[in-house]
Amino acid sequence: MAAELDGPRLAPQSGPAQHLVVFLHGYGADGNDLIEIGRAWQQYLPHAAFVSPHAPEPCGQAPVGRQWFPLTLRDPNERWVGVNKAAPPLNRFLDAELARHKLPPTALALVGFSQGTMMALHVGLRRATAPAAVVGYSGVLVLPPDVDPDKLAAEIKVRPPVLLVHGDRDDLIPPQALFQAGQELAAFDVPVEWHLSSGLGHGIDAEGLRHGGEFLARRWRRPGPGR
Repeated sequence: MAAELDGPRLAPQSGPAQHLVVFLHGYGADGNDLIEIGRAWQQYLPHAAFVSPHAPEPCGQAPVGRQWFPLTLRDPNERWVGVNKAAPPLNRFLDAELARHKLPPTALALVGFSQGTMMALHVGLRRATAPAAVVGYSGVLVLPPDVDPDKLAAEIKVRPPVLLVHGDRDDLIPPQALFQAGQELAAFDVPVEWHLSSGLGHGIDAEGLRHGGEFLARRWRRPGPGR
């Protein structure tokens, strides 16, 4: 059995946790790479707990980094095989973190970067209960090489709202991946929004962070008095 996931955490800024935001880092990084986004988002989500687990495997191309699955770019199936293999330990971690905070599955949001976005989209559409939202930075929606639309549609159990953010100068995962993923998600009746960051390469800028924080805040906003 694979080792259980763990990583850095941030407690809610105010009171006990009402929401859980889970960051999924990119290839060759680790959980420390994204956890500071939680501090930036506390202004939007003061009642959210944040956690950023380290991926389950040492990275083959980064001695101190981690990977959700290998990326050799030699096998057209490796992304599909990879997301499916990494999904069970990630789901166990998500369930354990929700239980830790005594939260329902609807209190969960998944936020990924690059390879982490692949995981967030794959797992987020296949949970037994829909997460509140999925935010994906600089990633792709992983599909099997020979897509059977009917079979794939049957795999998609839930349709959480999705925000995709990408840099228009990304030379690692081209920005066309954003539009392709958006079209594919829409074809599966998944509500999707997107933002293209001008002049940005493979990364996250302040504008993208603002969009992500505001997107999650809207998902959890409660009606005011009298509404």
